[in-house]
Amino acid sequence: MVVKAIYRFVDWVLQLDTSGSPPIFEMKCMKCDAVSGAFEDPAPAQNWALKHAGREGHTLFQAVNLSYFRATAVGKTR
Repeated sequence: MVVKAIYRFVDWVLQLDTSGSPPIFEMKCMKCDAVSGAFEDPAPAQNWALKHAGREGHTLFQAVNLSYFRATAVGKTR
């Protein structure tokens, strides 16, 4: 039995997909695990972190950014 394979190659590119949901921003306190909540703009999440730092004295935060990307084939199949 002979198995033959055909390989086709194409280049791909990743692009930010703005056709659907916008990016989501959130901040998480690394000391107490409190979270800012999700926002479509980074400013409210950042403001929450600054207020939390002032109230609680916690100074380390993780920024969470959820964005969507689409892979698109470019060029011809080789």
